[in-house]
Amino acid sequence: MSTTTEQTDALLKELFLSLDLKNQGIAVDREELRKLAIGTEIVEQKHLCFDMNKSHVGDLPLPSKFILPHGLYVNFRLDPESRYSLRVVDGAPAIVKGDDLLAPIEFYRRDRLYDGSTSDGARFDRIATFDPEGSLSVIFSNECDLKQTGEDCKFCNINSTADAYREKNISLKTPRQIGEVYAAAFHGGYGNHIRLTGGFIPERREVEYYLDVAEEIKERTGQDEVHGLAVIGAPQDLSTIEKYKEAGWTNLSINIEIWNKDIFNAICPGKSRRSGGWEHWVKALEYAAAVFGKGNVRSNIVAGIEPKSSILEGLEHLASVGVICYAGAWCPNPGSELEGHRTPETSWHYDLTLKSASILASRGFTTRQLFSCAGNNNTTIDAFRILGGEAVDGKLPFWKFPRLSSGK
Repeated sequence: MSTTTEQTDALLKELFLSLDLKNQGIAVDREELRKLAIGTEIVEQKHLCFDMNKSHVGDLPLPSKFILPHGLYVNFRLDPESRYSLRVVDGAPAIVKGDDLLAPIEFYRRDRLYDGSTSDGARFDRIATFDPEGSLSVIFSNECDLKQTGEDCKFCNINSTADAYREKNISLKTPRQIGEVYAAAFHGGYGNHIRLTGGFIPERREVEYYLDVAEEIKERTGQDEVHGLAVIGAPQDLSTIEKYKEAGWTNLSINIEIWNKDIFNAICPGKSRRSGGWEHWVKALEYAAAVFGKGNVRSNIVAGIEPKSSILEGLEHLASVGVICYAGAWCPNPGSELEGHRTPETSWHYDLTLKSASILASRGFTTRQLFSCAGNNNTTIDAFRILGGEAVDGKLPFWKFPRLSSGK
């Protein structure tokens, strides 16, 4: 059944709400949290890389993600001062504003994989997060080498997060651990995609590590390819990119973060000085698109630090060379140098999200490519699917990576 104009309007209204909930955050009372089975039935927040809450929350159990009534997704972000709050209404979780019920919500359900362990005793939930789309997200290292020289990206809190949750995380995951976790998910019918990322590390060490992980995954699944996204820095020697393709990775991400060259130099000093500067990052993305093919390379722009016109210029250029670039709303992370700053108003992000989705659609990218280059859902994908008419009876169907057959 096709979606009516009224249903599309309702979907777009919910898209705005999803962005506003991310921008404004959500307040919660501890008594309300106790009514929810967080960490047993509901997926809990894991701070393996970043903390997107208003401040580091310590041992407070918080939910990870949830779905709004029309099928749009939201990352839960805590802000005790938000006008939005989480409550349990008639036994079910809901978002309220003041005393007004805005929307019942459905939390992501916790898979039994979280309770598994590797052969060396490492808990799966300290190595990966498992998204219901059928993707694993692995942060191989929750520290960034740029910390040593004071060259952290100024919006980033990876090192602050590592310090705040050090007792709960494994600082470095071995290729064998990652291979075992992915194989357990794969053979259990859950995992069909992996996103591997981490802090900035020296180039030679990075490529060797990613190649070792690829070999572990292929050996344990019988696959000729690693259906997943390798997130790397721009290599000085661009031919290094070909090694990732040869190793079997299907997707590559090189996150430029800022499109305006001068702002890039100021906000990302380490990326500017360590990897050949802004021009080299752009060349690396263009080179990667030629190696991996249109729609198989991703970049990211932290939306809200530079003018919207600059971001749109970057999205247009990268899409024209076959790169999918996301421009997610900037969250002034706790512990980052920009903590306490403000992201633009939700209307600003809403307009950018719709324009971003339209750019991707105009260049012929597919929903599958967008998910493969992200690893899981995001607001741009929701907008892309709404504008592309994928809703059924006024609701976006849940998307899942296709099941892969074992080669063994």
